[in-house]
Amino acid sequence: MFGIVRRTAQQTWTVIFVVVVAAAVYLIRDVLFAFAVSLLFAYLLWPLVQLINRRMPGRSKVWALAIVYLLLVAALVVVGVAIGTQIGQQASAFSQKIPELLSRFEQSSQPAASSSIQSFRNTVMSTIQNQLRAHSQQLVPALSNAALGVLSHAGSLIFVVLVPILSFFFLKDGEAISVAILSIVASGPRRDRINEVAADLNVLLAQYMRALVILAAVAFAAYASFFSLIGVPYGVLLGAIAFPLEFIPIVGPFAGGVIVLVVAALGGFHHILWILVFLIAFRIAQDYVLSPNLLSEGMELHPLLVIFGVLAGAAIAGVAGSFLSVPILASSRVVFRHLQASPIEASTYHPAPIAKV
Repeated sequence: MFGIVRRTAQQTWTVIFVVVVAAAVYLIRDVLFAFAVSLLFAYLLWPLVQLINRRMPGRSKVWALAIVYLLLVAALVVVGVAIGTQIGQQASAFSQKIPELLSRFEQSSQPAASSSIQSFRNTVMSTIQNQLRAHSQQLVPALSNAALGVLSHAGSLIFVVLVPILSFFFLKDGEAISVAILSIVASGPRRDRINEVAADLNVLLAQYMRALVILAAVAFAAYASFFSLIGVPYGVLLGAIAFPLEFIPIVGPFAGGVIVLVVAALGGFHHILWILVFLIAFRIAQDYVLSPNLLSEGMELHPLLVIFGVLAGAAIAGVAGSFLSVPILASSRVVFRHLQASPIEASTYHPAPIAKV
């Protein structure tokens, strides 16, 4: 009719539909990110909710959720009072001493010899000074808010309000949501395969969130303790900066190390080599000992793929894209692995029990 081939029309409408969906996703990306973070936060709280729920037989899961949320609020208050005050004081002190520290940094780099090595050193130091002086106004607020600025979305009202509420509903009605989604597919091999994929994804995401929080807490404790022990200025502040940066793979820890070295140099600490050795040793222990033991096999991604995912995620959605890049890549790997499995392999595959979020 009208010279239009039916198959061509279907393909055209399919392309239009995909473009419209992609545009809609882009427009509501902040809301989708809030839901994604809420789901990951629910995975983080789920083991504790299950533990308390098992100890309260006959009680509604709402009671377990209420207890977990009260414990969470109490922990945040205690940590905020104990550590937040120190972080704020050190950030304020550092921002006020920026001009003095830059002046001291300049005096310490005056030429003491006329050798070519010393001349090269002075050139490098002069370049660093000029850059720091030129961008000092931007550096002050950036460092003062670095601990929270890395995950800037988390400071917005939509996250403060929505994430705990959405996580509550994910935890409360997660089982019903899973059943409703699976009911769309008729019983049979396809539904069994989807059930297997869901089981693997539940375990993977739960382990990933647990690992992230543990790794970030270890980074904060190690940085703050070591820097305070050897007398690095603003040690607690540097630990607080390292904490959120651990949530961004590879790029985050590297940026944290650079910030540590810059702040230590500006603060007049003369044993920069000690810090460099500590950073290298800590990254080896964190990345090759602790992290592999915390993460499941499904999270084992090639470093090149992780770097590409983090950079691509940052280009697409900024910090949110960087944060979500690794779980998206790992989840895609799980789905792809199941799609590659033959029917015989699928029949002999024994998934982990589904984590009812």
